[in-house]
Amino acid sequence: MQASVMNFTVQEEVMITLIWDTWLKPGMEDEGLGFTRKVWSDMRSFDGYVSHQLFIDQDAPGHIIALAQWRTRADADAVREKYKNSETIHQLLPLLARPRDRWVTREDEAPYA
Repeated sequence: MQASVMNFTVQEEVMITLIWDTWLKPGMEDEGLGFTRKVWSDMRSFDGYVSHQLFIDQDAPGHIIALAQWRTRADADAVREKYKNSETIHQLLPLLARPRDRWVTREDEAPYA
């Protein structure tokens, strides 16, 4: 039982990378990118935030992928709950072509073959 608790604790402490997949409506690319940049700028002030990168699809300018590193999943989830009703999110939502997708990942730590 103690091993299970230890494994759970270790799992909770693994740094994670969130992948956010955003699709903006045609004609909303510039405004949507501005709000997306604001979201990630705001993230810097939250506990557990480590870093982020934004990628803009060169073949579909309304497609933005954000990779964000967080100290733990608990940190990322807590910030998501706090921030989901922010003014910036309320301004971004009508510009979306579809709801944003979010994947929670961790780096594969297996040695390279």
